[in-house]
Amino acid sequence: MVAEDRLERLVEETELRIAPAVQRIERTAERCQWKVIQAFQKAKISDYHFSGSTGYGYNDRGRELLDEVYADVFGAEAALVRPHFVSGTHTIGTALFGVLRPGDKLLYITGTPYDTLHKVIGTKGTAGGSLHDWGIGYDEVALTDDGNVDWEGVRAKWDDSVRVVGIQRSRGYSWRKAFTVAEIGEMVRFVKSIDPKVIVFVDNCYGEFVEELEPPAVGVDLIAGSLIKNPGGGLAPTGGYIAGRRELVELASYRLTAPGIGGEVGSMLGSIRAIYQGLFLAPHMVGQAVRGAVFAAALLEALGFETHPHWQAERSDIIQAVRFDNAEQTIAFVQGIQKASAVDAHVVPEPWDMPGYEHPVIMAAGTFIQGGSLELSADAPIRAPYTAYMQGGLTYAHSKLGVLTAVRIMAGKGLLPGL
Repeated sequence: MVAEDRLERLVEETELRIAPAVQRIERTAERCQWKVIQAFQKAKISDYHFSGSTGYGYNDRGRELLDEVYADVFGAEAALVRPHFVSGTHTIGTALFGVLRPGDKLLYITGTPYDTLHKVIGTKGTAGGSLHDWGIGYDEVALTDDGNVDWEGVRAKWDDSVRVVGIQRSRGYSWRKAFTVAEIGEMVRFVKSIDPKVIVFVDNCYGEFVEELEPPAVGVDLIAGSLIKNPGGGLAPTGGYIAGRRELVELASYRLTAPGIGGEVGSMLGSIRAIYQGLFLAPHMVGQAVRGAVFAAALLEALGFETHPHWQAERSDIIQAVRFDNAEQTIAFVQGIQKASAVDAHVVPEPWDMPGYEHPVIMAAGTFIQGGSLELSADAPIRAPYTAYMQGGLTYAHSKLGVLTAVRIMAGKGLLPGL
């Protein structure tokens, strides 16, 4: 059984310790909120823009202005925001297929990208229509031991066929830091010094609104992300966005629909009000999630676990990685996150072979939006070193409850000897 009095003291001490970090998080959320409101005001958004359209969706002014608002918020020339993107992977794939051509090379300079992109690229077996199938080359540069870009390694793998440089902002299933916007700007300057024409693409998933600036502000040409992560604010029912240089967004739009059609059509399927309102709420919701991640890191560190990032570290995504001693601790932690959910709290997740992943994965996903990872959730591939990746939390109170429930379950199973 958990020693409740000791746990209560730990929680009180933890919240006092993280108070300065919470203040910084709230300041960032406030400034991002103002930025979003100003974008709405500039576009003169009105209630009638939420009415949606049917069929082809011709002359859907709400859809057109949504693209403009997203472009403004992200500091880009143009954006493509659609419920027709089924996931972040689909959105990223659309962007890459839009700007790459046979004979080109995609060079990722932040190590191996997220697991679900492997078959899009064609590096892990065939998936029918990968970039590799279309004659598009791929290479990657491993990060240095301290988690930074290997600049000399990038030069060594560079050749004239490199058309797109890929950067993954978030950690994914990696024990590394999320790259800050300033660090991404340094990457842009470096690769543009080699070839000013190269397209710099950033997988922006999990990073939106964690900082005041977004990657286009530091010279990134194209970004992509999922609406059921940060920018959807917990309300967008599905979808994704692509933003960046106008001509590149247009090329991506041709891949989503068809050449000559692009983003000019597309009924919003009754989702447009939720997408707008979700964007309005997103800075606050992201701030709540980051605050929850800081609390989780600080409490779990006090219990003897290794975390990444540490609670006081600078953050650029909403993901909190925690390293456990064994599979049993990992599974118990994820099951605790599920048990604290408002939805499907009675479900007990178990590891299983998920499509697109190379190892069995256990996922806590008691969410209102299926797969909505701005909501409190946790993933853990069952492989050594045993690491769980907690993300989201639309309210700090929920994140706090999730962590405490997980700790109690672990202690109840005898997996926390010190508690």
